[in-house]
Amino acid sequence: MQGNPAFMQQAIELATQNVITGRGGPFGAVIVRDGQVLATGANCVTASNDPTAHAEVTAIRNACTQLGSFTLTGCEIYTSCEPCPMCLAAIYWARLGAIYYGSTAAEAAAAGFDDAFLYREVALPISDRTIPTINLLPEQAISSFNAWRQYAGRIDY
Repeated sequence: MQGNPAFMQQAIELATQNVITGRGGPFGAVIVRDGQVLATGANCVTASNDPTAHAEVTAIRNACTQLGSFTLTGCEIYTSCEPCPMCLAAIYWARLGAIYYGSTAAEAAAAGFDDAFLYREVALPISDRTIPTINLLPEQAISSFNAWRQYAGRIDY
């Protein structure tokens, strides 16, 4: 599995143009299916005031809308930079078949986008994380999962 340099070049170009035009951070992503571009995305966190609007997440949203599906099985993502923990999780949830990336997480950190803290936080026990995380009303909260288990029209994902 080697990937297609033309799709990576497109992701890099999206990232660069995003900066040059002042629309957002230096990140671009392209989702491909059967050798064709299905959707693209660029970082628009500051433009949209949405901390989840990373290039990969935006591309996944666009591709899912295009397909009318919440999964992207059979697709690949080309991203200008190694995905952050949030984007990596979204890629797995979307069931993309491969990730091709340009710059590394270390290169992103050197440019001011350091995700190392997030990787460390996720690995910690809940009680040791920086943001207090408290289990509240677990006896009542389980009712949602019980309803889900009993719901005949559910779509498992």
